[in-house]
Amino acid sequence: MKLLQTEITPGSNSYITLVERNDTHFNTPFHLHPEVELVYVKESFGKRIIGDKIEAFEAGDMVFIGSNLPHVWLNDEVFYHGESNLRAKAIVLYFNINVLGPVFYNMKEASKINEFLKRGERGLRIDGKTRKIVADKLEKLLKKKDIEVIIGLFEIFNILANSKDTTYITSDGYNPHLIHAETDRMADLYKYIHENYKNDIPLATIAGIANLTPQSFCRMFKKRTNKHFIEYLNEVRISKACKFLLDTDWSISEIAYNCGYKTVSNFNKLFKEITGESPKAYRAKSNSHQEEVGA
Repeated sequence: MKLLQTEITPGSNSYITLVERNDTHFNTPFHLHPEVELVYVKESFGKRIIGDKIEAFEAGDMVFIGSNLPHVWLNDEVFYHGESNLRAKAIVLYFNINVLGPVFYNMKEASKINEFLKRGERGLRIDGKTRKIVADKLEKLLKKKDIEVIIGLFEIFNILANSKDTTYITSDGYNPHLIHAETDRMADLYKYIHENYKNDIPLATIAGIANLTPQSFCRMFKKRTNKHFIEYLNEVRISKACKFLLDTDWSISEIAYNCGYKTVSNFNKLFKEITGESPKAYRAKSNSHQEEVGA
């Protein structure tokens, strides 16, 4: 998965672009652009890569992405099944900060926004009350035109600049200019794991995908995900198993096999370690909950 350099606002003839997405899955490639970007996910789930960080996302997720920070949203496999009713919905706001120039950002009145944009170079999660307020502002902004859009943009920036509900996404010391090649590798690894989780993935094979020795791969993977490779692989497999338990009538052994496990006993053991329940109990509890909701 190669990193693409793109530019958003010239193509839309505006330095502010607001997009409402409603697709079967998020299909933007791994890319970066000079515009800052505010993303509010209304429906969808999967993994997102921002800079050097791979994290899960779900409905309600909101992040701010600074200029030229690599990113991509990758839906879970179920979104790519043609029969799925799942949707990928989001509101995305792009703004080319260069339109205002250094005079604006050096103004005393713009100091907090300037500081916020600087922090945004590492990517920011937006949570708590701020997320709810900004989500409402974005919904209303979709109906605005002309100068009202500009006013709305700076209202949102002012809220974010004064909020304590933001946390950094990328690692301390992250330098996008030095780490693009490594981020490319992580995107390729993530894609390979999610396409091949049901197969054997030897350490030598996955290290080869990253063009690294097994030892170097293990160091890099642990540094970027805070997990050992086999730990992450098991989490992916068990996550898939949870969906199969809910969405299919497959037997436990069929699910184990389709998630890459050769023995049901090993699958049961790992499933309980990760979820705290056996596959049978997990399915029974979910079915019971659905019956209660239906009643």
